[in-house]
Amino acid sequence: QVQLDESGGGLVQAGDSLRLSCKVSGRAISLIAMGWFRQTPGKEREFVAVTRWNGMSTSYADSVKGRFTISRDNAKNTVYLQMNRLKPEDTAVYYCATDPTGRGTLRDGDYDSWGPGTQVTVSS
Repeated sequence: QVQLDESGGGLVQAGDSLRLSCKVSGRAISLIAMGWFRQTPGKEREFVAVTRWNGMSTSYADSVKGRFTISRDNAKNTVYLQMNRLKPEDTAVYYCATDPTGRGTLRDGDYDSWGPGTQVTVSS
């Protein structure tokens, strides 16, 4: 059984940084894509970033490009999301998810396992 466990969320001020972690158990992440998504109440879950199976290919939402960095440590079976220059509009519950095909699309429906999420709140 695949389990994902996000951590690192919290309450910060605009301009601060946070690093989210997603520890995966039950599946090796070395050959799969790992994505980060976020959701605010009343809105659809939206794509944030993805690292694909080879670890060399990444994609970002336009809203976070240049501020967020996704990375992976295959030895620790963990994916990270470094978030810099946070803005109030980044406030959301952040989820990590696995895509066993390795393609790492931007569509949440292509991901098969999800963590419970971690809350990020950015005050102005």
